[in-house]
Amino acid sequence: MKPEYWLKNLKSALHCFGKTPKDWELYRGDSFQLEIKNIDAALSTAIHIKAILKSTPNLDVRMSIGIGNKTYSAKKISQSNGSAFENAGVQFDLLKKEKVNLSICSGNKRFDKEMNLFIRFALTFMDRWTTTSASLVARLMKEPGKTQLEMASLLKINQSAVSQRKKRANLDLIEDLDNYYKLRIKETFS
Repeated sequence: MKPEYWLKNLKSALHCFGKTPKDWELYRGDSFQLEIKNIDAALSTAIHIKAILKSTPNLDVRMSIGIGNKTYSAKKISQSNGSAFENAGVQFDLLKKEKVNLSICSGNKRFDKEMNLFIRFALTFMDRWTTTSASLVARLMKEPGKTQLEMASLLKINQSAVSQRKKRANLDLIEDLDNYYKLRIKETFS
């Protein structure tokens, strides 16, 4: 797909999570790297980025989350190094072969196997989000305190439409997955 259809949305999404090129960087025309300082936010950030990009018709994204250390910090994130970067790279190379769009690699086999199973289940509906569902998910993740009524007003739709879109997007399950991920992060890496 031509960059003018998605590049602006991707850049605006990445700007929410830091500054380029220290925290995020685009390279090879269609790839990006993003450092999330808070390990608890890694999964929700990936889901948020997916929702933003799926808000564009016929667009999706493949992402890997690498959990680990940063042993070298460069001026450009693409030149930094450590186990987090290595884990992300190894896992990203497996995405196409495993036919998934999102995966985690921490080096802890039990944690990775468990979380990737849950992510694969979630992808069964996230990969099928419509643009309206994805737009709502992206908006709600950007403004999590908004009520359905406030969101309806912002989107110029009625409250029941917000409720229906949330249900179709399985947002409650996404939130449950993210909460479980945070719990497992604490149990495994604290």
